[in-house]
Amino acid sequence: MPLVADTDLPSFKRLQAEGSLVIPEDTAASQEVRELHIGLLNMMPDKALEATERQFFRLVGESNQIARFYVHPFTMKELARSEESREHVAMYYKSFDEIKSDGLDALIISGANVVDPALDKQDFWLPLIDVVDWACDNVTSILCSCLATHAVLQFRYGQTRIPLPYKCWGIYSHRVRDRSHPLVAGMNTRFDVPHSRFNAVTPQQFAAAGLNVLVESEQAGVHLAVSEDGLRLVFFQGHPEYDVNSLLKEYKREVMRYMTGETDSYPPFPGNYFSLQTRAVLAEYRERVVAARKAGSEIPEFPEALIAPSLDNTWHDSAESVINNWIGQVYQLTHSG
Repeated sequence: MPLVADTDLPSFKRLQAEGSLVIPEDTAASQEVRELHIGLLNMMPDKALEATERQFFRLVGESNQIARFYVHPFTMKELARSEESREHVAMYYKSFDEIKSDGLDALIISGANVVDPALDKQDFWLPLIDVVDWACDNVTSILCSCLATHAVLQFRYGQTRIPLPYKCWGIYSHRVRDRSHPLVAGMNTRFDVPHSRFNAVTPQQFAAAGLNVLVESEQAGVHLAVSEDGLRLVFFQGHPEYDVNSLLKEYKREVMRYMTGETDSYPPFPGNYFSLQTRAVLAEYRERVVAARKAGSEIPEFPEALIAPSLDNTWHDSAESVINNWIGQVYQLTHSG
């Protein structure tokens, strides 16, 4: 079913150009189809702000539930933004007060770029608690992504995330642990999920919180878990919403950080992501970058255009299935009467 373009948000045009079904609001109003209103609390930094919109909008719009989907983005004023991003938010995003006034059927909370394990020291900590507390009382289901999962595990369940000895970064194989749960109905029992984080909530911590782990990886740990009631809180620790080139762009940013002296460590490859041929190309590029840094010369052009066509997306179908199942459950509960 379609996404409804209820604003001039540029992401709607991008998605439509990609082939997603997006219809104008006046067209939607003439159709006798039930609506689902889903909020997106976008906490990602400026460089990923619009990409995160598109990633989650795309997954919602690919659901095969019989409904029109309105996705309402909002963010927090406590998050540092550039002037350009503040203008984008002011033009296309709602305020939390508007969200509360209008109401939602479901809520998605994105991750955020915070390396420090001490989440309760972040400026967004108390505002995020306010959003989650309101949503738990007023929204059918809340889907938390990565850092949002870590935050909710801490302030609602007393489980504080643990710094990892190295970054969990790459594409990892996962197995469905509880095949009876409706969120994983009809899915493959093993599938890939991208991860990108310096911290983790362990399987033991999920168990101590009384949560039901549905999907787990031997390498990357828990990916998908749900609250005791099965749907009120849904937790992602991975990033199934990622585009095929998301990790490539992240790798490129880390290389640039090394080149500009922000870090003295050249980034390792994301696990299970680059082909052998791509690794060889990037190993040669690393030699050029290291030499340029020592010489203080110009940064060599990153071979993104050469590498991008070789990347494979091995996770989107499973991500689409989980979101479809989640929206289906929300739809049944909100329209059961």
